[in-house]
Amino acid sequence: MIKFALKVVLLAAVFYGLTYFDVLPGLEVLPNPDGPLGEYGTYLWIGLIFGVVNAIVGPVLRLLSLPFVLLTLGLFLLVINAALLALTAGITDRLTIDGFTTALLGGLILAVAGWAADQLLDR
Repeated sequence: MIKFALKVVLLAAVFYGLTYFDVLPGLEVLPNPDGPLGEYGTYLWIGLIFGVVNAIVGPVLRLLSLPFVLLTLGLFLLVINAALLALTAGITDRLTIDGFTTALLGGLILAVAGWAADQLLDR
């Protein structure tokens, strides 16, 4: 449980970095300064939603798309990550994504950040 909470915090930091430094212009987070944790609480909320979507829906999508993943030598996993990010944006009204390319690049960055978090937390 601690590992998942730390991963959510890391994902929230990645979302904050992506929007603060305007890495992906089509990815926008609408912070809520009146929320319980202020502006940063919005990023934690989005990180939590993305973590839950990735933990529950992610394995199902990866299993169902296994033939495509094998056929494309794993490149289809980028499309799955984009779909998970788009699903997160569909669940919350605080995250907006403008187009498939933004979702694809955002999914790639979040997948690398999630992998790095797993590597750091497994030690």
